[in-house]
Amino acid sequence: MLGTYFYHEILRRTVVSFGTLFNEIHVQKQDKDGKVISDINVPLAYGPRGKFLARLEQLQELNKPTAISLPRMSFEMTNLQYDATRKTSVTKTYKAIDSNDKVKKVYLPVPYNIGFELNIMTKLNDDALQIVEQILPFFQPSFNITVDLISSIGEKRDIPVVLENITFSDEYEGDFSTRRVLMYTMTFNAKTYLFGPIAESTDGIIRKVQVDYYTNTDKQNAKREMRYTATPDPVNAEPDDDFGFSENSTMFFDGKQYSPTRREDV
Repeated sequence: MLGTYFYHEILRRTVVSFGTLFNEIHVQKQDKDGKVISDINVPLAYGPRGKFLARLEQLQELNKPTAISLPRMSFEMTNLQYDATRKTSVTKTYKAIDSNDKVKKVYLPVPYNIGFELNIMTKLNDDALQIVEQILPFFQPSFNITVDLISSIGEKRDIPVVLENITFSDEYEGDFSTRRVLMYTMTFNAKTYLFGPIAESTDGIIRKVQVDYYTNTDKQNAKREMRYTATPDPVNAEPDDDFGFSENSTMFFDGKQYSPTRREDV
């Protein structure tokens, strides 16, 4: 089992989807009449906040043209943890159709939580408040993002992103020529799923569903009373076709039972 190569890029897709939540945050400046004189799209980059703070410390003087511009945001993946509260049976499978119309057997995914940290760095407190206020109303405390987990079989899922905590710090030390950095740190938890290898299915497409109804729940003595069957219409319809279903219900009084192995009533 281990050693079979597969890579669905689920973690990468989740990280990218998380980052896209914050790539359209703006900070505006207004004059005394309320007219917008400046509109800044806050830059967003992936990386630890220590990296950006170190660069700020190296370029502290305000008159240096190469100094990092503020406001700025950064985010990073901080941890990965199994979520036992969303556990399902890993032995259960379902069938899916890939991009080549081939039937695939897919095991149920494993739930994992991905921890993220979003850092907001500004020089002015008003800039920080503008950014924070554009984020918080959408998390109550979670916000769902749709992630294309496995594009080959069209597996898309809504991933809840939960806002866990918010902290604030003022990284200002030194004289008036030293840059001030206001830092808001938000921690998030994305509840995603990881899929294992996808295998070829030899069972083919399900073209008939059959359900027998019994008189009671006594499995030893209960007799079947009605059988419900459903088949696609037309019978040779493919998964991507526009088709309906033919449904049929039949009453029984013979006391027989259906044998899945022999595929007949006995």
